[in-house]
Amino acid sequence: MKIGLMSDTHGGLESTIKALEILKDCDSIIHLGDVLYHGPRNELPVDYNPKELAELLKNIENIEYIRGNCDSDVDQMVTKKDLTMKNRLFKYDDLLIYAVHGYEESEHQRLVKAKKLGAKVIVTGHTHIKKLEVKDSILMVNPGSTTIPKDGSKSVAIIDDNKVTTIDIDNNKVLSILNF
Repeated sequence: MKIGLMSDTHGGLESTIKALEILKDCDSIIHLGDVLYHGPRNELPVDYNPKELAELLKNIENIEYIRGNCDSDVDQMVTKKDLTMKNRLFKYDDLLIYAVHGYEESEHQRLVKAKKLGAKVIVTGHTHIKKLEVKDSILMVNPGSTTIPKDGSKSVAIIDDNKVTTIDIDNNKVLSILNF
């Protein structure tokens, strides 16, 4: 099973289209929050078009969502997607993934919860900074941001065959790979 990870699209239409093109062969995509609104702390993305992005996303069936700190009830209304859950446990074959946007709890709290749930992977967004590391035997992944990166490159991640890969969406270049 190939799982795509994206986060912090913040209304960026063209960036999200590029991300979805890279993730097109994924069986499932987890969007880790902050879907349409750019947020008061961020600059307005160059490709900001939340209305068209909502139209695009509501027609894609294989995306599941986590509610981020910039998501609202109206976002759910216009995308016609469930944006109510702040965290979720996903099961793909034998792989349990704990997904959370990542702004209400510490990394330690996420690790404790993931262990309690039996998850082997934690996926988060919020920071706009890519992260691939194993901590306390749990894989921790942040795909970075598709629209407003704070680490130099717009990105997504793919989990496939016990391997996670981060990819720069502007040039479709592999940035990092971690086997787990």
